[in-house]
Parts: sequence; structure tokens; C-alpha cells
Amino acid sequence: MVKISIATTIPKEKTLILFALENETFGIQDKKLIEEAKEQGFKGKENTTVLLFPKNESPAKRIILTGLGKEKTLTEEKLRRASACALRKAQNISSEEISLFLPQILNNPYKESYAILEGALLANYKFDKYLSKQDGSKKIQSCSVIGSEKFESDIKKGIELAQTLSETACFVRDLVNEPPSSMTPTQFAKLAKEVEKNCKSSGIRLKIFEKKEIEKMGMGALLGVNRGSAEPPIFLHFHYKPVKASKSIAFVGKGITFDSGGLSLKTAEGMETMKMDMAGAATILGIFKAIPKIKPAVELHGIMALTENMPGGRAYKPGDVLKAMNGKTIEVLNTDAEGRLILADALSYAVKQNPDAIIDLATLTMAVVIGLGALVAGYMGNNEELLNAIKKASLESNEKFWPLPLEKDYREGLNSTVADIKNISSTRREGGSIVGGLFLQEFVGDKPWAHLDIAGPAWSAKESHYLSPGGTGFPSRTLLHYLLSFN
Repeated sequence: MVKISIATTIPKEKTLILFALENETFGIQDKKLIEEAKEQGFKGKENTTVLLFPKNESPAKRIILTGLGKEKTLTEEKLRRASACALRKAQNISSEEISLFLPQILNNPYKESYAILEGALLANYKFDKYLSKQDGSKKIQSCSVIGSEKFESDIKKGIELAQTLSETACFVRDLVNEPPSSMTPTQFAKLAKEVEKNCKSSGIRLKIFEKKEIEKMGMGALLGVNRGSAEPPIFLHFHYKPVKASKSIAFVGKGITFDSGGLSLKTAEGMETMKMDMAGAATILGIFKAIPKIKPAVELHGIMALTENMPGGRAYKPGDVLKAMNGKTIEVLNTDAEGRLILADALSYAVKQNPDAIIDLATLTMAVVIGLGALVAGYMGNNEELLNAIKKASLESNEKFWPLPLEKDYREGLNSTVADIKNISSTRREGGSIVGGLFLQEFVGDKPWAHLDIAGPAWSAKESHYLSPGGTGFPSRTLLHYLLSFN
């Protein structure tokens, strides 16, 4: 945990990070510093840094200048990325203590302090739990945000928001990055119990349903997917209801703790990252962990279906018919389209809670990655107001979403001659993410509903600005902004 503080003067013992614009003076006053930076080829361009050792009476022993680009194109996201870039530079020189000097360019100390600290804290993340030897770079242990005393209240609010959102994202990253033999449905449920225990004073309650109870509830789709696994399924229901709740929201998360594809087996390469197929459920657990800090003015349900998808001797087979909790029967033609099956039961359960809106989040399809790439999630639904609210929240976090249509004419491909619906379309390799959404829509009734297909941005194959390889925490920051919009 990084120790955060507010300062009005520059601590000499800490590495000072200054944000520099792309112009003749970089937006700073020290002429000797400017000349030294220019001698090293630094021009203030985005994603560039320079390390300086001031020789005059500078209050800081070491200074990192980090480029913002041109002032007219400056955004909160560019501040976030510039801070992350500087943080990595500080790690590389083994600096464990830094100071972030508020640039005061956007004329909004709250948003500036939030952006620069969030970028630094997200970039400071490393999943090194299983490394026997460290890579030499060190995590930052303490950070001061330096700004004018008259802005202290705004800076404090920005710091609090940055800490909450970054801590949540990093918690979700930890869950997603755990090896799949460690992060089983049972282990996930134990962590959920810990979250409930730590947050009970905030009114959070948790119900854990094990296999026998899942059978009693008639969740045949979840049970079908689970058949090939030695690990039992788990179904979780978190609930939070403040005294004055403006509305009721249900978050529904896909929790496939490892996806082999079942009998429709994936390739060896295709399985390499499939421990991340529970990122939807992990995000919901992270959000409930953050509730005592954000105190949203809405009733919130967190519903998670958890299982492995394995090809064991009792595995469900192509051609099987499963019966979901709402009574609909599903012809299984591909056991690797399992996420929509467990969500069918989870969404049916969510409807029974009678929320005002349902938002499901799932690493559902490879089609959305092919269509939108690894950085953008697809989203779709039956309610424009809900979709617009999610989009607005995503602009605050800069977690990227792109709208996809629920094209009704594609629904015909899910018609089955032996059941109410098939789990994949008879028209193959077309509109796969949309077809997945059309399938899920069959289980939400007339409730306002949004489906977030996060298969791309929930995982990063490489280090990039404030992302590290592995789980990204997407879309926890967007959904926290969404909840805060009700306050």
C-alpha cells in the first residue's frame, strides 16, 4: 500500500516529478533545468521523460520531467499517462519515494490530482507473488501530491477518488492474475466471505449457494457447464441497500475460473490466458470491496456464477439440452460458448430480485476482440438511457467502449428444432458478439439491461502506459464512476 500525503512544499528526500508541456519552457520556471533537459533531447512530447540532477539550490535532489505534449490537446488521460510514464522511470532508478507536482494547467485541481495520482498508482502495480527473484525495479512506497494550500480540499477529494479506483482495479487484477488451480470457485467464495466480513458495517450481505442449492434453484445451465470439472460450482449473491436508495441495480458477472473449452476443446495457445475468463465476476467482487468508501446511493446486487469449463468424463456434450432457471431449454452445439450458459441462470436469478436495471459483464466472445481489438469493449442493450450512462462513466475512466447493435434479424440463427434456443448461431463466423448479446437478452425479460463484452480489454498482453501484463481491472473504474453518478 502506497502512503499518500498532501504537501505545499517540495520534500527534498523524494524524487520530484514535474509535468512538462511541449514548448520552449515546458511550462516551468528554472532556466538551468530547461537547458539541461534540452541538452538531453527532451522536448516535452507525450510518453517521454528525462532524469535530471539539479546543481543549483533546487529543493529536490532528483527531478523527472514527463512530457504532456501540446497544451491545446491536453486531457486528463494524458496527465494519467504522463504520470505513469514518470512512475516507471522512478521505479527504474529504484526510487521508492516520489512527489507529484500539480501542473495546474486544466484549472481543475480536483481532476488534476485525481488523474496524476491514479496514473501513478495503476502503473505501480506488479503481480510478483510467485517470483523467486525480483526484476530489480522497486515499487513506490510513498507519494506526495504538491499543490497550493488554497486547493487542499479539492486535492484531497481527488486523492481519495484515485486511491479508491486504483485500489479496486489492482484488487481485480490480482484475482484475474492468480493461477487457475489457486483461484477456483471455492477459493473465490472464500475471498467473497472476507469482503463481506470487512464490509459488513456498511450493510453488505452475501449469500453463497453451493451445488445442492444450485440444483434446487433449477440452474441447469450452470450445472451443465460444471459437469466436466472436479471443482464444484458456486453461485454468489452480494446485496447492499442504503437507507435512501434512488434505484436498484444488479451487476451480473461471468465467473469461469478456467476455460478449456470443454469437449469443444480450445487449442493449447487458446488456453494460455483462460484464467482470465472470470474477470466479470472479479470486477463485481472488487466493486463491493469499494462500497464502504464510495457509499453509492443505490441498492446494489452483485450476482456471480462460478465454475470451470473442463472436458472431464462427465462433461456436457454438443447436442445436449440444458434447462435454465427461467424454464427455457438450450440446445448446446458448442461447449466453448459456455459463458452465455452460466449467465442465462445468473440473469434469470437477477430478474427475480426485481432491480430497476441489470448490467452484465463478461469475457464473452473472441468476436469482439477481432472486431474492436484488445483495448475496446463492446456494449449493447435494450435501454438507451442505461447505455448512455455507462458511456458517460467510461469517459471519466477512459476505459473504452463501443456500441454494438442488437440486430433482431440475427436472432433467427439461434432457433432450434429440439429446444427453445441454441447456444450458437447456425450462421457461423458472423456477428459473434451480437449473437451472444441476443442470446443473453432471452433471459432478462423486460428489464432495462446492458451487456458489456470485455473479452479484449480485461487482459493486456504487454506493458502499456499504466497497464501491466495480465489482468487490467477493466471495467471496474467505469462502473465505480457509474455508481458515483447517483450520489
